[in-house]
Amino acid sequence: MTQQQKAYFALTLTSVLWGSTWVASKVAVQHAPGLQVAGIRLLTAGCILVGWFLWKGEKIPRLAQFKWLLLMALLMFVCSNGLATISLKYISSGLSSLIAAMYPLCVVIMEMIFFKNQKITAYTFAGLFLGIGGIALVLYSHAFHVQPPGYGIGIVTSVISMLGWSVATILIARNKMDMNPYNATGWQMLIGSIILLTLSLSTHNYIPLQQISTRTWLAIAYLVSAGSVIAFAAFIYSMKNLAPAIASLYAYMNPIVAILIGAWVVGEHLTLPIIMGSLITLVGVYIVNRSLHREKEQSPTTDAEAM
Repeated sequence: MTQQQKAYFALTLTSVLWGSTWVASKVAVQHAPGLQVAGIRLLTAGCILVGWFLWKGEKIPRLAQFKWLLLMALLMFVCSNGLATISLKYISSGLSSLIAAMYPLCVVIMEMIFFKNQKITAYTFAGLFLGIGGIALVLYSHAFHVQPPGYGIGIVTSVISMLGWSVATILIARNKMDMNPYNATGWQMLIGSIILLTLSLSTHNYIPLQQISTRTWLAIAYLVSAGSVIAFAAFIYSMKNLAPAIASLYAYMNPIVAILIGAWVVGEHLTLPIIMGSLITLVGVYIVNRSLHREKEQSPTTDAEAM
């Protein structure tokens, strides 16, 4: 197998594994609180990543770096990951992953409103229209089926989760930090897990560890090993050996994988309008991303984006 073939295999692996983690999280929260599940997952994964980079010689973050890591941990892992996990208690993994995939649309809108520096071209507007229209079609199709209690809570927490990720994306792009981004991710996971578990305990939103079912522990083990370690390594490999435009395709595959596996494993409802709406949304997200890349290529001075 050539290096390029390995890179494409890594990209496929990243797409499948990260897409399947939405379903694994759905399984995990069926019999355990979402805050506790997210906290345990991030604590384990964070310890693995931080331990690995410390072993490789990375230093413990300085105070200034720690303040930045704390902010990113709050946005990306407490708000985004934590609330996304909670949302899966009430809505399907496919819908939650699809809402999460809309963050590029939200980034464009935030840039327009708060920074006044994002030009809307007809191409960008078409992407926004398709993205919002597609998710509206998915939500409309759900309106014809009886939804479980808390469906509205699931939608709201999922949207807030996506907003948190969008804000973090903007801050990362505008504030560069002198730190290995993958090492930083490990620290953010670790910090975020401590906050999530503290919230879980202080709000009595937890169950004793010995009462957590084997099924839930297996789901958490999959989330840590496949979602946070194997997929993470595959993602790094694909980013290093493929063009950024190709390596980023995993973001469009994740919701499709989540929708299909969710229908197969946990029996989530799947109809033609849901499929069509999901595809329309992802096409819209792709168009918006392409328009942003075009604008950066045309700009005389552009900075490399940090992860």
